[in-house]
Amino acid sequence: MMAAAGGGDRLTDLPEEILLHILSMLPNSRQVVQMSVLSSQWRFLWKSVQASLYYNSEVYRKPYKKEYILDYAASVNRELHHWRFCDKIKSFRVFPNSYEDFIAHDVDLWVHFAFIIGKVEEFTLKFCYFKSLGFAYNFPEYAYTNTVLRNLVLGYCWLRPSGNVKWSNLVSLSIGDAVMTEGVMEKVLSGCPNLECLELDKVVGIRCLDITSAKLTKLIVTIYETDYDEDHCLEIHAPYIRHLELLGLCYDKIHFQLRNVASLVTALLSVEVYFADLEENLEKECKYLQELLHHVANVKNLELGPWCIECLSMLEFKGWPVPPSSWKFLKLNAALEPYDYPGVCSFLLSSSGLETLVIDWCHPKPRKLLSMYSNGDERRRRFETNSFNCSLPHLMFFKFINFRGKPSEKKFVHPLIKCLCKNATALKKSVIACNFRRSDVFWNFVVRSLQMCNVPYYSEQRHWFLGTL
Repeated sequence: MMAAAGGGDRLTDLPEEILLHILSMLPNSRQVVQMSVLSSQWRFLWKSVQASLYYNSEVYRKPYKKEYILDYAASVNRELHHWRFCDKIKSFRVFPNSYEDFIAHDVDLWVHFAFIIGKVEEFTLKFCYFKSLGFAYNFPEYAYTNTVLRNLVLGYCWLRPSGNVKWSNLVSLSIGDAVMTEGVMEKVLSGCPNLECLELDKVVGIRCLDITSAKLTKLIVTIYETDYDEDHCLEIHAPYIRHLELLGLCYDKIHFQLRNVASLVTALLSVEVYFADLEENLEKECKYLQELLHHVANVKNLELGPWCIECLSMLEFKGWPVPPSSWKFLKLNAALEPYDYPGVCSFLLSSSGLETLVIDWCHPKPRKLLSMYSNGDERRRRFETNSFNCSLPHLMFFKFINFRGKPSEKKFVHPLIKCLCKNATALKKSVIACNFRRSDVFWNFVVRSLQMCNVPYYSEQRHWFLGTL
């Protein structure tokens, strides 16, 4: 330390508010406590610094043994014993390996610490593994009343409030891998008047999600197949939602139904739809996609998953035109198959107002729905004669990422790149990223195509990039 005139040192002589600011910038709360040994005047200063406690069970993720789980619980309890004197704990995040009856008392202590002793603003209790959805931690009744909490994340926890929920300051709520009985979600939403973001990750038991609050503008829902509930159709009524993400695996009786999402600005549709008899239900899959696209036709930002692109190719093959849209940003997550080309083309034909286009090809291979719908000769003819001649007068940026595989698999990319370079008259920046070497046929073809359109290329790290600088 630097000596100050008249004894002492300059760091210790700083005003307390400045010292607290310095301590608050340390990476973790444990280092804040360790700094108290530097000076006797600092001995209790750490108690006034906002602490963020994080306990990950990563080191305990070994083959399941009772002693590992008990060791983790004991280590968390030891640290919380010291932090009980801290004036302000902002966040407390704990990730146990799995929930077991023999640590029920420990988990009760953690929740009590967060809600009663620490009065934290952010609390995460998320178990890494589970035996079954029916075997989960029962969230205590007193914890349903809290006026300090702002962010809450729960995983593998039972929510079964007997009375009303009162989380008056809660802004963000995430519930994962849980079973909800009838009426619980209604209680939760009514008890969170200031909620802005809701995430439901593989939550079973909700039939209708009716969101009437104008403050709740972001909704993320992940659905998946489960033996717990044979019929899991989730209806979503959310007239004020502006950001919507639908994820997961949808089946005959396990899927989404959008009813009212009139205020949407951003939508991500990354679902995978599977029906029992695929060949007999291809029409049903296409109809399901049409319904989803109908509800997102007026969004400004749209992202589609691989299944959506597959079905778009089928719809294009049937002659169904994508309705005109108003999106400005579009991201297409497609698989590395020529079957995606008609779907991508048909979608861009209805995107005349598009300003930014991103195509990501790094995704699992599709089920080749189009190959089941038509014969090979007809598909080949449609592919070879498909003229991609859309007008994109407002497109200023496009980015193709994660090109990989054999060059022969990328034939459908060639005309797409040439057309974008030709018809995107307002183009200011473009990037194409792939892991091909300079000697690859595909790489050389792309280079020649873009050079003809006056698009220079450059390299970075292990990938080759092409684009305007």
